[in-house]
Amino acid sequence: MKTQTPDSQTTVTDNDVMALARSAFHYARAGETANLAWLIDSGLPVNLSNEKGDTLLMLASYLGQEAVARALLERGADPERTNDRGQTPLAGVAFKGNAAMARLLLDRGARVDGSGPDGKTALMFAAMFDQLEVLELLLSRGASPEHKDAEGRTALDYARAMGARRTTERLAGRQ
Repeated sequence: MKTQTPDSQTTVTDNDVMALARSAFHYARAGETANLAWLIDSGLPVNLSNEKGDTLLMLASYLGQEAVARALLERGADPERTNDRGQTPLAGVAFKGNAAMARLLLDRGARVDGSGPDGKTALMFAAMFDQLEVLELLLSRGASPEHKDAEGRTALDYARAMGARRTTERLAGRQ
């Protein structure tokens, strides 16, 4: 498909649009903040998602690209947007154990107990993968250790099931 732009005689093809989207995802992964910010400022949707439902923010957050994540959030990226697996950026960060990125997401509007349809919160992911620093941050920001997912499991249940010693001890000590 070809489209004439209204203010010129330039023809834009679907391949051009797809190449632009691929570039944006590359910039998010690689930490190329200035290039990605320019694309967003030029009109690329800040909540653009790929074939897995991962947004630019999800990828930047998961990969620890803090400057990119900050730029996206400043431009209106939704920190609660889930991917096709129902995961939020904060849940991905909790899995990875990146407390600085978790702090940024929380400071910019991510809900501490936000979840996808399965009800799994970032606290559950931090507990599962023994990410004690992130778990402590989430608890200090009001995360509920009593929150249950769609199957009735809590963060402590996940920590125990995964053999996560530090987070199990921390959560069990709260009871």
